[in-house]
Amino acid sequence: MRESSQGVTVVALLADPDAPTEIAQHMARVLPARLADKSGEGRRFDVEVASEPFTAGTEDLSTLTHRIMDRRRAEHWDIVVALTDLPLHAHGRKLVVDLSHEHGLALLSLPSLGGLRFRRRALRAVEEAVLSLASHHATGSGEPRRRQSMGRFVSRLAPIHPGPIGEEETADLRYVVSGPGGYLRVLGGMVRANQPWRLVPGLSKALAAALATGAIATVNSTLWSLSEALSTPRLVIAMVGSVVLMIGWLIVDAHLWRRSADDSPEERKRTALYNASTVATLGIGVVVCYAGLLVINLVWALFILNDKVFASMTRTPLHAAEYWTLSWFVASIATVGGALGSGLESDEAIRAAAYSKREQERRRMIEDDGD
Repeated sequence: MRESSQGVTVVALLADPDAPTEIAQHMARVLPARLADKSGEGRRFDVEVASEPFTAGTEDLSTLTHRIMDRRRAEHWDIVVALTDLPLHAHGRKLVVDLSHEHGLALLSLPSLGGLRFRRRALRAVEEAVLSLASHHATGSGEPRRRQSMGRFVSRLAPIHPGPIGEEETADLRYVVSGPGGYLRVLGGMVRANQPWRLVPGLSKALAAALATGAIATVNSTLWSLSEALSTPRLVIAMVGSVVLMIGWLIVDAHLWRRSADDSPEERKRTALYNASTVATLGIGVVVCYAGLLVINLVWALFILNDKVFASMTRTPLHAAEYWTLSWFVASIATVGGALGSGLESDEAIRAAAYSKREQERRRMIEDDGD
């Protein structure tokens, strides 16, 4: 690792496009001061961001590491930390970060940091990786200071722990997550990367169909009587059924379910993880849509319904409970209408609403390879 003659360590954040680049740009504004403060010894750091799809076409750690090494040599960076929103695996475990002190590089898989307090965790992970790499260079030690680095990472990012490294691998220090807790952490990170809240505005035709269905259903006297006759458990079943139907329809209609490329256990686990992230992403998006429909239907009912007409048709006075029950039931019906309306959306529109740009590119390449 080279340190500039002016005593400034040049740190590059090599980030995949879209979300990783946005995170890297945020880090670049705060990292120099934090690194200088924690490293001491009057050291200074210059942090720059390079946005490029360095993971294009592969999830192989060896290939990615060599790409990062080549990029570092070409740009004469002192330290390079690569950020990707793809979930990476090493020896059957979910990778958090690989470090090579000899080559001054680190590879960080952002989904392994989870979905909560994501930016803070990412900043701390990059900060500790840079300090570990810079400290190794300053001491001139031939071996990474594993015990010190492990303490920093584990104390702040638990339950992350050191992982196995093969003899032929470039990395000399690795952190992974494993077990049910690690699975949920990575799944949460993948769902966050997909930004499920974008699903509602992204499916304009489905949303229009749901709103139209809800508006018509609200003034249907048959549904007034039916909503009054339904018990709470049945309303819950209708709600869950409509949400599940919407999720299933989107998956089937847009071909979002991924099949394993081969029968290896690692590939099956990776496929299951991607499919789980698809279901969770759509589930959150559809639930947000359902809640929005419920509120809109309630407002519409408050505006349009007449208490005398309602009472004459249902023999029940129109009070707050009746408004709520009707809006709840109509939201379920409108969600089914939205599922049907989503059939008017193109597969590309649904994928754009459900996935991040990197995930769309990855799935597109998988389809091309399959063809």
